[in-house]
Amino acid sequence: MKLASKVRDLTGPGHTDRFDIGGTDLGATVTAPDGRLVSVFGDTFARAGVGGRGWRAPVVLFGDPATATTGIEWTGSAGRGERARQVVRYVHRTVRRWGRRVRRVTTVLPTDLITIGDTIYLHVMVCRELGNVRWTELHRSRDNGASWRPTGVRWAAGHHDGFFQMLTWERGDDGFVYVLSTGFQRDKGLILQRVPEDQLADRDAWEGWGLTDADGWGWGRPPTVALTGRFGELSLRRVEGRWMLAFFDQEHYAMDVMALGSPTADLYTAPRATVLRGCNWEDEDHAAGRVAQLYGGYIVPGSTLADLHLVVSQWNTATNWPYRAMQFHVDASGLVATSP
Repeated sequence: MKLASKVRDLTGPGHTDRFDIGGTDLGATVTAPDGRLVSVFGDTFARAGVGGRGWRAPVVLFGDPATATTGIEWTGSAGRGERARQVVRYVHRTVRRWGRRVRRVTTVLPTDLITIGDTIYLHVMVCRELGNVRWTELHRSRDNGASWRPTGVRWAAGHHDGFFQMLTWERGDDGFVYVLSTGFQRDKGLILQRVPEDQLADRDAWEGWGLTDADGWGWGRPPTVALTGRFGELSLRRVEGRWMLAFFDQEHYAMDVMALGSPTADLYTAPRATVLRGCNWEDEDHAAGRVAQLYGGYIVPGSTLADLHLVVSQWNTATNWPYRAMQFHVDASGLVATSP
C-alpha cells in the first residue's frame, strides 16, 4: 500500500486568518446533525506558531461537506462573530499556593467528537501542563456545534490505570458506541469499552472488554489491553461499512491505519499499514508520505476506502512553526481487501 500524500494545509496563514487562528493543531472531525463538518482543534494562537496572544482551546470550525475530499473549506466557527472562540469554559490562569505560582488548569484538549441524534458529544482532557492530565470530561452541543455545555461527567486521570485519557469512538448498528482509548503520554497500548448510545453521559453504563483465563474475551469486565504499544491520537470511523482505525504510533514514529471486521476484532492480527512516516525536517516530502514531527490523524467524514482522508498535525518544537493541521489522503482499499 502506498503512503499518503498531502491534499492541502487546513490551518495557518491564508487558511484560517479570518477566524483569528494562526497556529493550531489536532482537528478531529464529524458530521453535525445539520450536515456541516465540525472540526475541533487544540491549543490555538492568533499568530502562526505557538505562544503569544489569543491562546484558547478547544476551538471549533465548521466546514463545507462538499469539500471533504478536496480539502476542507471552512465556512464559520463556534462563537460570536468570525473569531473562533474557546468552547469550554475555563481560564488559562496561574494561582498562588503556599507562596508559589501554580497553574491549576493550563489547557483543555479535545480527543474526539461523536454525533448521536441531534447531539454532538465532545470528550476533552483537562491538563496542567502538556502531558499532565488532571481529569477528562464530557461536553455536548445541541445546536450543531455552535455552543457547548458540560454534561457533568468526569473521569479521573488514573481511570483504568491511565488508559482512558485520549479516546476515539464510533456508533455500531446495535445501539452501542464502541470506544478505544489510551493515555496521553504515548507510553500505553489500547483498551476497548462500549456504552449504550443513549447513556453516553452515564458513567455506570460503560463496560469494558476484558480477558479471563476461564472464559476468554467478554463484556462487563475490567478492560484488558487489546493491543500493546505506545500510541497517541486515535480515530475510529466506519467507512463504507468497515471499521477503520487510524492512530499515531510513537514506537515506530509513524501513522498507521488498521481495517477491522468489528470493534472486537483481534488487533494483533487485523490488517495494518503505515500511511505516513515521521522524518527529519530536511527529509520531508509531503507528496511521498514523509512528515516531520507528525501526530494526530483523524479520519474525515466523506472518505471512501479508496480515498481515505486524514487530518494530520505538525509542530516544529524548535522554532514553533509549522504548527498546523493538514489534510492527507491514501488508497486503503488494498488493506481492506485483506481484512476478514
